[in-house]
Amino acid sequence: MPIKLKQPIDNHAPSDYHDVILDSIADGVFTVDSDWTITSFNKAAQKITGVPVKDAIGRKCWEVFHADVCERECLLKKTLKTNRQCINKTVYIVNKSGKQISISVSTAILKSGDGTILGGVETFRDLSEVEELRKEITGRHTFADIITRDYRLLGLFDTLPSIAKSDAPVLILGESGTGKELLAKAVHQLSNRAKNPFVAVNCSALPENLLESELFGYKKGAFTDAKQDKPGRFDRAKNGTLFLDEIGDLPKTVQAKLLRVLQEHVYEPLGATETVKSEVRIIAATNRDLGAMVDSGEFRQDLYYRINVMPLTLPPLRERTSDIPLLVEHFIGHYNTVYRKNISNVSIEAMAILLAHRYPGNVRELENILQHAFVLCPGATIEKNHLPVSLFQKRAAGSERQSSPSWESFEKATIEQALERNKYNRTTTAQDLGIHVATLWRKIKKYEIRT
Repeated sequence: MPIKLKQPIDNHAPSDYHDVILDSIADGVFTVDSDWTITSFNKAAQKITGVPVKDAIGRKCWEVFHADVCERECLLKKTLKTNRQCINKTVYIVNKSGKQISISVSTAILKSGDGTILGGVETFRDLSEVEELRKEITGRHTFADIITRDYRLLGLFDTLPSIAKSDAPVLILGESGTGKELLAKAVHQLSNRAKNPFVAVNCSALPENLLESELFGYKKGAFTDAKQDKPGRFDRAKNGTLFLDEIGDLPKTVQAKLLRVLQEHVYEPLGATETVKSEVRIIAATNRDLGAMVDSGEFRQDLYYRINVMPLTLPPLRERTSDIPLLVEHFIGHYNTVYRKNISNVSIEAMAILLAHRYPGNVRELENILQHAFVLCPGATIEKNHLPVSLFQKRAAGSERQSSPSWESFEKATIEQALERNKYNRTTTAQDLGIHVATLWRKIKKYEIRT
């Protein structure tokens, strides 16, 4: 049933009468006229969006209500076009602080007493607390967009705030696609430098002759084409964090200059006659064995000890199989928004294939697989035939053969991780897994798990 407001329908009512009513409602409410200009905005809307009422009134709704559906499929516009209300549609908005929050939206047409359409009204409810409760119930744990139940990562998350508060160099170790940059951003956001820039450099993506100038900048006249001063990444990251990804690919000449920055906290732009003070925190990452590179002479030993103050290791996806269903759920939600679909689950057969895959590309590879499935899936369930053929076909002769999909192997791995996480206490492990202690005991016997 459409919500009808006294103002401007009834000009005889007190001007603040409907404001009192709207401000007493716990849900956010705003109304727009036929030109999509906001005509009312209650206190709950202000609280959820972070936009003051005085700043919202008179502006276009998309300038204030930054929802993920605004550009593609405006729910209010759809209601006005089809004359059908939208009820409790879950969308995401970005509030004034830049934080993404989940809300439930309902829309209706705003009409006068004689049925003339005056505009539309939208109500929305903050689902942040509901979302957090759902995560706790399902056992899903997230930290800086890293989704996991792995005890090693959960333990790392516990120590991360303390690491972040220091200015000690951090070295993140892990294979490609494990989320090293996400972890680096988490350290930055938890640090005292969070309000300052986070600047990332992929050391393997830049040619050696450009890398030094990209990092340290240059002065006018430093070389033929240097027609003006150019600040480097160190300057751009001033008072913030510089993330050196794939530092194992850093040329030896640049390694020496980086070592000086870490030792003396100064550097020289190309062509400069004076040093510049470095005011950045260094976080490095690599998928290579730096220790072995030091032994072979490829990487400077003194630099290795300088950056390896706080090493953090991200395990590959193949070692945390229990995270795959959580990640699948996450990517389904993400790509439902991107492709405007309503896929709700993955078939048991398809999930077994996903669980058996070794993922040399780690989480990034799993995301690509799910994106492939979304393109092909016409219904609500992702089936085996929607997955890339390479996942379940036999590999070409001479290449590594994949193990057969096994739900049992996944269940065994999940129980083993839960037991280790709970220090092999069967009662707390059963509670963690959401099963009865007797059921846990039977499965331990079935899979011959050592306790």
